[in-house]
Amino acid sequence: MKPPGRIGYTPVFVLVFCLCNIVLSDKVHTSIMNRLGNGRNLTIHCQSKDDDLGQQNISDGSEFGWDFSVNVGGTTLFYCDMEWEKVQQYHFDAYSFARDFTRCESQCLWLISTEGMYGLNGQTGYWEFMYYWPN
Repeated sequence: MKPPGRIGYTPVFVLVFCLCNIVLSDKVHTSIMNRLGNGRNLTIHCQSKDDDLGQQNISDGSEFGWDFSVNVGGTTLFYCDMEWEKVQQYHFDAYSFARDFTRCESQCLWLISTEGMYGLNGQTGYWEFMYYWPN
């Protein structure tokens, strides 16, 4: 019998284990859609600390996507460099746990257009204008 007022380690361990499994099992799909129009291709190279997705050429009207699991520490980050005829090179975070955990709960969708970049807000269901292209 345990003395009164003491908490056993087993319930705490089970709680931590369950919370870790919830975070680890969350799959996120990230997709970048080329909507530049007029047949313009988009070249993109995305990676994280652990995964290099390689350079991709996304034709007008197409998309490139990948799936991953967020890490326990809440530091998952996928970043991309992209370019097309108007924008020579642009760097952005395609998924940042700190920014996107609630906005992109299971999918993080990006739309690339001539005026800038839109991100789908999974909570509201609306496309939000996120970034202007540099001049």
